[in-house]
Amino acid sequence: MSLARFNHMELTLPPGSLDEGGLRQDITRFYTEVFGWNARDVYIVKQNALLLATDREVSQFILLTQMEKHMQSPGYDHLGLLLDTRAEVDEALERCRKFQERDERVQLKLYEDLENPNFLVHAFYVKYLLPIWFDVQCMEYKDDASRPPLSWTYA
Repeated sequence: MSLARFNHMELTLPPGSLDEGGLRQDITRFYTEVFGWNARDVYIVKQNALLLATDREVSQFILLTQMEKHMQSPGYDHLGLLLDTRAEVDEALERCRKFQERDERVQLKLYEDLENPNFLVHAFYVKYLLPIWFDVQCMEYKDDASRPPLSWTYA
């Protein structure tokens, strides 16, 4: 059996959210400045949606659409974003804080490092104008034997 991988996640927003004068520009600005994602308009499901891609190939992306019955997540439902190092997580947090100085709608949750037997998770949560949180993290393994045999690789 082939290995199934994540390709995209669609998040639905209230009607009007992505219209001219809506949240489209703010969403684009935050996710491109903080995470370096690419934003593009795509016409799909009879509307002008917003696609946030993590890479040029659009192999992983979040699709934002508008629906009457839109997603609502009052808890800590989240999508994990894995960075390579503690320094990268700290730099992303600093970009979030700087953005938050300009826009109080940025929500942050800071956590102590989570110690596991074989690795340590260094992370924070951020939420901005979308119905979910993002868990921005890195995993520091105690030794090479603890590292999983399968991992993301980028060329």
